[in-house]
Amino acid sequence: MLLLTVLLPLIAGTLSTGLLGRKIAGCPPSPMRRAMVAWCAAAITAASMVLLLAGASDVFQGRTLLESWPWVPEIGLALGFRLDGLALMFALLITGIGLLIILYAHYYLGPEDSIAKFYGLMMLFMAAMLGVVLSDNLLLLVVFWELTSLSSFLLVGYWHHRADARAGARTALMVTGGGGLAMLAGIIVLGQIAGTYELSEMFHRVPEIQADARYPVALILILLGCFTKSAQVPFHFWLPEAMAAPTPVSAYLHSATMVKAGVFLLARLYPVLGGTVLFESIVATVGIVTLTFAAFVAVFKHDLKGLLAYSTISHLGLITFLIGLGSPLSAVAAVFHVLNHATFKASLFMTAGIIDHETGSRDMRQLGGLWKYMPITATLAMVAAASMAGVPLANGFLSKEMFFAETVTADWGWTLPLAATFAGICSVAYSLRFIHDVFFHAEPKNLPNPHPHEPPFFMKAPVGLLVVICIVVGLLPAFTFGPLVHVAATAVLGRELPEYHLAIWHGFNLPLAMSIVALVGGVAMYFMLQRLFRLHEQVVERWVRGYTATVVFWKLLDRLFLVAGRVTQAVENASLQRYAAWLVGSAIVVAAVPLLLQGSPSSGPRELVPGSPLALAVWLLLIAACGALVLRHHDRFKAVVYTSAVGLVASLTFVSLSAPDLALTQLSVDVVSTVLLLMGLALLPQHSPKESSAVRHVRDAVMAAAGGIGIAWLTWLMLTRNHDSISWFFLEQSVPGGGGTNAVNVILVDFRGYDTFGEITVLGIAALGVVSLLEGMRIRRPATDPAGRRWTFASSPLLLRVASHLVMPVAMIVTLYIFLRGHNLPGGGFIAGLITSVALVLQYMAVGQSRAENLLRSPSGLRFVRWIALGLFIAAATGLGAFLFGRPFLTSAHGHPVLPLLGELPLASAALFDLGVYITVVGATMLMLSVLGSVSKESLVRPATQESAS
Repeated sequence: MLLLTVLLPLIAGTLSTGLLGRKIAGCPPSPMRRAMVAWCAAAITAASMVLLLAGASDVFQGRTLLESWPWVPEIGLALGFRLDGLALMFALLITGIGLLIILYAHYYLGPEDSIAKFYGLMMLFMAAMLGVVLSDNLLLLVVFWELTSLSSFLLVGYWHHRADARAGARTALMVTGGGGLAMLAGIIVLGQIAGTYELSEMFHRVPEIQADARYPVALILILLGCFTKSAQVPFHFWLPEAMAAPTPVSAYLHSATMVKAGVFLLARLYPVLGGTVLFESIVATVGIVTLTFAAFVAVFKHDLKGLLAYSTISHLGLITFLIGLGSPLSAVAAVFHVLNHATFKASLFMTAGIIDHETGSRDMRQLGGLWKYMPITATLAMVAAASMAGVPLANGFLSKEMFFAETVTADWGWTLPLAATFAGICSVAYSLRFIHDVFFHAEPKNLPNPHPHEPPFFMKAPVGLLVVICIVVGLLPAFTFGPLVHVAATAVLGRELPEYHLAIWHGFNLPLAMSIVALVGGVAMYFMLQRLFRLHEQVVERWVRGYTATVVFWKLLDRLFLVAGRVTQAVENASLQRYAAWLVGSAIVVAAVPLLLQGSPSSGPRELVPGSPLALAVWLLLIAACGALVLRHHDRFKAVVYTSAVGLVASLTFVSLSAPDLALTQLSVDVVSTVLLLMGLALLPQHSPKESSAVRHVRDAVMAAAGGIGIAWLTWLMLTRNHDSISWFFLEQSVPGGGGTNAVNVILVDFRGYDTFGEITVLGIAALGVVSLLEGMRIRRPATDPAGRRWTFASSPLLLRVASHLVMPVAMIVTLYIFLRGHNLPGGGFIAGLITSVALVLQYMAVGQSRAENLLRSPSGLRFVRWIALGLFIAAATGLGAFLFGRPFLTSAHGHPVLPLLGELPLASAALFDLGVYITVVGATMLMLSVLGSVSKESLVRPATQESAS
């Protein structure tokens, strides 16, 4: 159920909205189809909410729902989900507010805005947030956490034609992405301390975790991730920068989802990390500083969304502070304010969007007097702003009272009550400014749309619903949010709560007095600033210009790039020789230090085996080839031949050591790579220039000798010593575990299938890289060769063409044989793919590239890209198929069914994986061959003089 809750928006939502909203033949979607996309997104969101509500009864009865499927158990990663009170509260916020935003966005977006892109990204982001709040596995939570950063980057930059949107998206990604990396490191440390990444198990190991010496490191790294995500000081500046996003995005990300992810993780990990002096001092201090600082700054913002952004930062600081206190009632106040803030802040953001939509401006210096034009919108905004200010009878008043009460009872002296009261005064001031400057104050001036009016009913409906909730909760808190707050706060603390009451009236007490002071002081502060300090002018901006966090951040970033540029200029001087020297020299030093520290170890006790005359001959051949390569490497074609001789010796060595699989692979790779190298070198001059000085020759000789002697010494030390090998495991488990007697192939497609899948992926990427590098490149053929003879375009020799026709079918039969026997005898998909590639290379040589590609129905090598994709898809699908049987990714199955006439037949699912390897190898090899050939491809229409050339 929980997995489906996440998968619905992740897969069904993104695909359906993308397909329904796509442009057809360059025409934008019709209004009817745009409405269908919105309804489709709403239906999927509602379906996820229904799934959550199906498990709500169990949660309200105190039970926690857990679901888990293994994913990568070797590193502790599993598809583990949990639904408790905290997860239910946040998940209902995500889907509930999301449903209203989807309806609102349908009326907000213009005909020129891509609905497929918007709703697809919204579904992706919603799925990521649901994954964060429902994850029981911390590594899985990190996966969804980073997905929220990426999807929010795309949402903030939705209007990519605007420079401020692009800059805001980059800032948000850099800050939250950097914090996410720190958080990942902290979670890894935490998992190492606890011995698990499952929260359900970690909750039982709290004493061991907090007693560990690594606890402070894990805590600080995780807090960095939380603080950057929830825009706590000094990482707050990215959130106002993100206001360039469309208002539905701002309303969703900054009221109920993305910025709440940080406070959610603080609450989620409180039972594990909280309760210590270090946790409380850091979290509570950052929270109270953020609360007061952002509340003060919000008063002076002229942009409606800018004011709401700093207001959001301030309220996030309030929630962070309450979590940091860690008392039972502070947890209740924190989760209660999360709900209240989501309702009034989402409604205010949507109101700001309505104002912008109808007037064309969000600048309060231009707005004013809109009450007469938009009375319904003004009424809704006043109620929501009253809740944000903490006016009695609104839900914001209740959680603010609880916050004031916690500051009074905290053992911090009078510092906290004074700071809380000041933040309350500022909150009233900026809420009053939002209402007075927009709907009253003066007449609007210089509006882009001089005739504002009420928006459509369904654009106001989400705002109206949220405002009604603000009032109903304010009047009846215990009967509305009460049960949800109770189970969520219980999940935060990890224990039962003491008796408490959510009520409007708690008598005359100090928190009530603080509320009265905040209300009166806020009104006085606003009108005093309006009258005495010219609030609508740029007075404050002139005071702080050059000292804002955004300016400091970009200045530090510029300094960092400046230092990086200077380092790059000093190191990267376009000398490949120097790069190679640094690389090889560093490797030699890193490898030599531990060996030399051992005091020059000598030979081991193992008895030496005398070398045979054949081995000595092969070694002499190797030495001769290497020496010739060093002396004649300037002749590129000869260098390739000498390199092939080295590969031949390696193949013979594998044969002598009873490794036929490796020998076959080495020979096949040598043939294919030699052809590709020759084709590539044909594009370059035949001889490379001599660019090394005498000093460089000496340096290179010393490094080569040091590297060669070091490797030889290390090899000698290893071969003359007895050591414990893991080969016995693979030999014993090859048949029962992998269903094959060829241990090498079983390792490749079963035990180390991840490695093989990664290797063929890299091979495909390398082939595509060759395409990208050489695309559009053409080399003009010289008229004559170096001896003065004219080039010929005559057909290939008859013997080669006849041989190619005979070799191709034989090679395919051999390929099939090698492929089918690979699981039990030397062979497999990789070797079979190379044999097929060799046969196809011969076709290229015999009939020419153009005709060969036409015969293969692959003009310009395009089909080879599809071969790579098909091979990777088959390999991945084989691995994913294991999920259907509840097994980890790439778990293979095997058996020996008895078939009529055929008898017992050994079958293994790894054969499908091997088929993907085969197709990928052939596709990548032929794609590189095709691209290299196209650079100097012969003309199909040749001049008459060339047709007769010899």
